[in-house]
Amino acid sequence: MTAQRLVAADLADALFGQVQKAADLSPGVRGADWRIATVASVQADGTITTTDNVVARRTSLYVTPAVNDTVMLTVSGSGNWLAVCRIAPATTAGTWQALTYNGSWSAWGAPHYSPAYRINGDGTVSLSGLAKAPGSTTGTSTIATLPAGARPALKARFTTIVNPGVNGALDVNTDGTIQITDYSGTAIWATLDGATFRLT
Repeated sequence: MTAQRLVAADLADALFGQVQKAADLSPGVRGADWRIATVASVQADGTITTTDNVVARRTSLYVTPAVNDTVMLTVSGSGNWLAVCRIAPATTAGTWQALTYNGSWSAWGAPHYSPAYRINGDGTVSLSGLAKAPGSTTGTSTIATLPAGARPALKARFTTIVNPGVNGALDVNTDGTIQITDYSGTAIWATLDGATFRLT
């Protein structure tokens, strides 16, 4: 093979490689596809941007998006991206997250669950556990504070038990504080089980 033919063959190989790479990156050529990505930013218009600069619209399955979420993306043949949902962690042990206590509030301990919260896939947050009140707790008292991504858009109120036979109110406020209020006497604990509220 002459030198001219060798150059031509090398050029053809290089051009073929470039075309193949472009086709691999083009949904229009490749067709519909899906992959996993990491969220870099969240926009107010219902979209997210990934760390590799893909802008995708969120589906109704993907609520409460947050930076560093690992998500499933799907793309149409025309190149429109959707962020379908958050990917479950390798272990489900982190589904329930421990609450950050205020003051001297703490977990009651066995045989009860420790106070925790969970962001559900339907756009709600659930609370669980039995919190131990500091000594001589009377009147409104803040048990714990929820992180920004788990706070209600409007105040939520539930019934709680603060002492054997003594009911009170459990308020979850828009600033994330979880408080007991509207009870008589001294609180020795607060039940969180059964409290579920909307994020929006």
